[in-house]
Amino acid sequence: MDADQPQTPRTGAQRTVEPAAGVFLEFDLNAQIEQLKHEPAWQNGRNAKTMVKYPDFRIVLMLMKAQTRIEEHHADGRISVQTVAGHIRMHVAGRDFDLPVGHLLALDHEVRHDVEALEDSAVLLTIAQPAKEA
Repeated sequence: MDADQPQTPRTGAQRTVEPAAGVFLEFDLNAQIEQLKHEPAWQNGRNAKTMVKYPDFRIVLMLMKAQTRIEEHHADGRISVQTVAGHIRMHVAGRDFDLPVGHLLALDHEVRHDVEALEDSAVLLTIAQPAKEA
């Protein structure tokens, strides 16, 4: 490689690095979804991209193919899950929550849950990280 040519920074997902923090960030979610569908990870049933990343706050765009599942887990912080395309179902504390397009579910910190895609789906996962204790 020529040392005088600018290098395009890459992430582990082999995509161009974009700002994930700043005074303001604006996204075209439909364009982001299409980009994720063209990456190799989508062929395995899921793909995700952290859109916003601050020490105490994150937003992740996550795609899941129909009939795929994310096994039970929890987040340290409070979360919200908003379906922007498709239809998912979340299993939380013995309850099922159907989340078609336009629905949002918020969970307190450390609540165990799993996620099931009923059809090809895109969701926005928002995570509010707990404050670090001194």
